Amino acid sequence: MNISFHGAARTVTGSKHLITLDNGKKLLLDCGMFQGMGKQTIELNNNFGFDASTIDYMILSHAHIDHCGLLPKLVKDGYKGVVFATPATKDLASVLLEDSAGIQENDVKFENKKRALQGLPYVKPLYTTDDALLAITRFKTVDYNTWFAIDDSISFCFTDAGHIIGSAAVHVRIAEHGKTTQITFSGDVGRYRDIILRSPATFEQADYIIIESTYGNSLHEAFTFTTDEILHWIEKTCIEKKGKLILPAFSVGRTQEILYALNQLSLENRLPKVDYFVDSPLSMKATAIVKNYPQYFNDTIQKVLAHDDDPFGFDGLQFIQSIDDSKRLNYTKTPCVIISASGMAEAGRVKHHISNGIENSNNSILLTGYCEPNSLGGKLKRNPKEVSIFGQWHQVNAEIGQIRSMSAHGDYKDLLQFLSCQDVAKVKKVFLVHGEYEMQQAFSEKLHQKGFTSVVIPEPHQTENL
Repeated sequence: MNISFHGAARTVTGSKHLITLDNGKKLLLDCGMFQGMGKQTIELNNNFGFDASTIDYMILSHAHIDHCGLLPKLVKDGYKGVVFATPATKDLASVLLEDSAGIQENDVKFENKKRALQGLPYVKPLYTTDDALLAITRFKTVDYNTWFAIDDSISFCFTDAGHIIGSAAVHVRIAEHGKTTQITFSGDVGRYRDIILRSPATFEQADYIIIESTYGNSLHEAFTFTTDEILHWIEKTCIEKKGKLILPAFSVGRTQEILYALNQLSLENRLPKVDYFVDSPLSMKATAIVKNYPQYFNDTIQKVLAHDDDPFGFDGLQFIQSIDDSKRLNYTKTPCVIISASGMAEAGRVKHHISNGIENSNNSILLTGYCEPNSLGGKLKRNPKEVSIFGQWHQVNAEIGQIRSMSAHGDYKDLLQFLSCQDVAKVKKVFLVHGEYEMQQAFSEKLHQKGFTSVVIPEPHQTENL
């Protein structure tokens, strides 16, 4: 059999890994959308690198769009099977995919207005809301720590990856030619001692391992600084400068972490009395789903739940749903905190808030997680003097900040701890995915030092025999 890497190969987005058995059966691990890749993004998302109609099985590690975002296109292009996922992943992916389709439909509508004026042909979205709703009907849920037989030769098991609610490492057993081979796909590995979630689980011995490497050469700062850092930025921006603090945050994971930190400040009577807005209907839905799975929370949150039935809510928090209410936030002069998607500031309502607030020196934009270098968030991290948003150049007068301690991805110590349950002598090969090439090279050296003898950093569409 072989495996080919059609996304998240020397980059951190578009996760897609295809296992092809000797009998011709094809198993796809993740079907993610490329995001923030500049002009090539559209082309990358339009071309899988394989024929969707030839895929027999699909297993999804978790619900982030860079891992599940092309499932509607996969079904639209001919995939007829089911999508295996954990129950929480199904719930989250359902709202994320429908939202993704809506964004694409709106973007295409806007683009076609411009093309009509220029006499250019219309374009179509990657998929529509109807396509997303059809894909959602294909989900089949499997709980953690349960081996599930797909057919006579393929079975799999999910273990908790600790990245977002429902996230899983996928362990696949393939029986061929009288022997069984186990392939582990890490999905995205969370952090040990995470703010909200349980730590990543140990797993049985694997022959081959596909592991993410987003922070393969980085160490995160301690979690203990997160609430104090957020408090610092609120006081500096909203109290001292009377401005707006804008926090781009992923709807799933990061938004809930920020709300938990703000709730902790509220419980400690340290939260400044300003307005707090979550301007994202998707974040509101995602937060509700996260609350439905308290069994996945860590011991710390379990203790908080004993005296606070909502660890993600506090007095003064407002969820914004309508577009009109969102627009009003751009015109208010009152100091406030705005938490809005997307986390990379590449799309969604937060991009409008940044566009309207970036030239005001009283405001601050606080980046709270990984941003692909070509995304708006990635550009802001480099502290430019000006930046283009919606085709218009803006002076960057607002202060740009980062909270490095907030990341749903493990650093290299977390990744090594995730692998520590393995006998390195029995691992035939490790494939590094979901990482920038320089990070992967550095992490490869760390793996060699731990005794992993064969580490491969696949290029896009590269095929490796197993």
